[in-house]
This record gives sequence, C-alpha cells and structure tokens, in this order.
Amino acid sequence: MIIVAGSLRLEPADRDRYLAAVADVARQAREADGCLDFVQAADPIDPERINIFERWESDAALERFRTSGDPGAPEPDLPDVLSAEVRRYRVAAVESP
Repeated sequence: MIIVAGSLRLEPADRDRYLAAVADVARQAREADGCLDFVQAADPIDPERINIFERWESDAALERFRTSGDPGAPEPDLPDVLSAEVRRYRVAAVESP
C-alpha cells in the first residue's frame, strides 16, 4: 500500500479557489482503479494550509492515475502554492488501532 500525505501552503485568500479548482481531481482519483482514498482539504486551524492524503493499492495504481490525464487538456487556473511538504510512504502492514 502507498500513502501520499502532507500539506500545501497558500495565501489564505486563495485556499478556497485552489480547492474548488482541484475538486474534479479528487472525484477522478476516487473512481480510479486502485485508489482507496483521496482527500485535499482545508486545515481547520491554519488558514494557509491544505492537507493532502491519498491511499493507493500500489505504486502502479498511483502512477496509472497520475499519467491518465489528457495531455492536451488545459492546465487548471490554480493560485500559487507558497510551499509544499508532501511525501510518499510505503506501508508494509496494516493493523486495527
């Protein structure tokens, strides 16, 4: 299992516009084969932060999704991301808490 997790930082005034612009990406990811979860959400405490969480069955499923878009499609009009700290984690075992 693969987990992609972290956060993005944007100007507070741009956060909602960013999330609206990427909402279709979340819908597409959740419908993709091998996607177990996909969330991009406003942090409830920090107005500059967007939390990222993705859970995939495998590296192959994640890469299939990331390369599945139409290369001729226009890029969404996104506000500038000030910084990003997002990492990929490889999970060897899953247990109940």
